[in-house]
Amino acid sequence: MSRIFKTLKFLYGPIGRVIVGLPVLASIFIMGAGWGLLVMPGPHEAPRQINIARGQSLAGITRDLAAIGAVRSAVVFSFYTRLAGPVQAGEFYLPAGASMRDISRILRSGNVVMHAITVPEGLTSEQVVGLLMAETVLDGTPIIPEEGSLLPETYYVPRGMARDVLLTKMQAAQDKVLSELWAGRQSGLPVKTSEEAVILASIVERETGQDAERGPVAAVFINRLRKRMRLQSDPTIIYGIVGGKGGLGRPIRLSEINKPTPYNTYHIYGLPPTPIANPGRAALAAVLNPPQTSALYFVADGSGGHVFSDTLTGHNKNVRKWRKLQKQRRQ
Repeated sequence: MSRIFKTLKFLYGPIGRVIVGLPVLASIFIMGAGWGLLVMPGPHEAPRQINIARGQSLAGITRDLAAIGAVRSAVVFSFYTRLAGPVQAGEFYLPAGASMRDISRILRSGNVVMHAITVPEGLTSEQVVGLLMAETVLDGTPIIPEEGSLLPETYYVPRGMARDVLLTKMQAAQDKVLSELWAGRQSGLPVKTSEEAVILASIVERETGQDAERGPVAAVFINRLRKRMRLQSDPTIIYGIVGGKGGLGRPIRLSEINKPTPYNTYHIYGLPPTPIANPGRAALAAVLNPPQTSALYFVADGSGGHVFSDTLTGHNKNVRKWRKLQKQRRQ
């Protein structure tokens, strides 16, 4: 068998390429003992992964495959793959027991391993970049995008993707979703542009993390905008203090509620100048198609959700209940 492979290596060398063409070499190889090794199940009993660098030589790739115990013969694999065509760069999944022929096909297919990266709703753009910087499968140091321009979602990326490329993909996804939802929005909304819709949706996103509450919370803010009432949203106070850094890590102080900033909706009428986070599809949909309700107020109910009321009297009653519950918990 070794004599056959030595002959094949000679025939594939510079002199051999003059003597015989590739089709003839392929026929000799197929009829030789190497074919049996090529289609034989691989020696690896568990799945393997291999990462092929751009520009890496076939010899280097073959050595890497041998190092992880995925090929029975480096000579056979290398020869067959040279005949079959170029391999692609990227990270590849090799099933347990894959033959050398199957591995060659996988490496030539370009079907690389895709890694899931989940970006939660309600993060600021600075926080999103921080999350991506912690993902070791990504590469590069990006510029922080505009607030509210990213669509929180799960993205599937190949190893080595540049972080700025993924951010561009997230921006394109947000543009697409916003365009679709804006086209189907309710008539008569007090948000006049899609940019305003993103700002309000970001406030909704920061006010509640419960799917069932996005609609009612959005409806309260829509009702307040229609009545020229201040939104009085605590997350806008926080953003006015720390910007894209995230949360305060403590309760808001009375002095901070009373301190005017361009984002403090206890002082300004209407919307702040920019989004305060990156809202997801559900928050955008809630703002552009809010449920019909007369509620103008909401406050935490102590269970992770909120209780809603139509009047200030009812709201103050709910606030007293919430403060009593807080006091009981502290005690």
